[in-house]
Amino acid sequence: MTPGRTDARELLAFYLDAGADALVGEEPVDRMADETPPPAPSVKPPSSPSPSRERNVANTALPRQGGERTFFQTAAPASPDAAIMAAREAAKTAASLDDLRALLENFEGCTLRSTATQLVFADGNPQARVMFVGEAPGHDEDVTGRPFVGRSGKLLDRMMEAIGLDRTSAYIANVVPWRPPGNRTPTPQETAICLPFIRRQIELANPDILVCLGGPAMQTLLGTKDGITRTRGRWLPYDTGTREIRALATFHPAFLLRSPLQKRFAWRDFLAIKKALAQ
Repeated sequence: MTPGRTDARELLAFYLDAGADALVGEEPVDRMADETPPPAPSVKPPSSPSPSRERNVANTALPRQGGERTFFQTAAPASPDAAIMAAREAAKTAASLDDLRALLENFEGCTLRSTATQLVFADGNPQARVMFVGEAPGHDEDVTGRPFVGRSGKLLDRMMEAIGLDRTSAYIANVVPWRPPGNRTPTPQETAICLPFIRRQIELANPDILVCLGGPAMQTLLGTKDGITRTRGRWLPYDTGTREIRALATFHPAFLLRSPLQKRFAWRDFLAIKKALAQ
């Protein structure tokens, strides 16, 4: 059966969700396969080369025995432990949120930087009293460079609006500022590398209330191993590095889109946020 336009659109949507959002060639290429360099041409050198010819030969890459050419190798990527230490040292040097953003733009210790379209640093008002933090950006966020702008972001906007907040009165970020390929879950190593930066971001923003959106953000920032269902709605202390603030975990908007019956619990959490901001 010949596929129709609807089938083609669904296939393209599948590839897009899987992270294949760019066409680089008409034929598939196994980039993990070992590359065999082409054999060097057999050239008999002259018996008495001129000085200029000697200089030209000296300035070219000569073949080794067996016809293999000399190839320069790039340095191996740093180990996760080294990348985490580098992230900690770099985050400490940021004196402002602008400094921190510039550091992240140039930080090469996380491999997600090379697969993402751009850095997704933050959105909203950094002077706001409440800061929302999710796990990682998705496709729409990767394209726009702003967190929570897709379907889950629109739901978050409506949830904030219900308690009198918007993006001018809230600050929004993610633990991991780069989109993982195919919207997969960040690895523990990737999260650990990005953790010093989000901690410094929270410290510099200095909100009165920290809201963790979803279990991964809650476990990473609040250091708890309990699930989101058990922890949500409970106020917990969070040390920004300069003072202790109140933190609350609630369901991620993406989860609420899949489980709309849980919205009643998220509503209770947002009412608790509203009450805390009124104090």
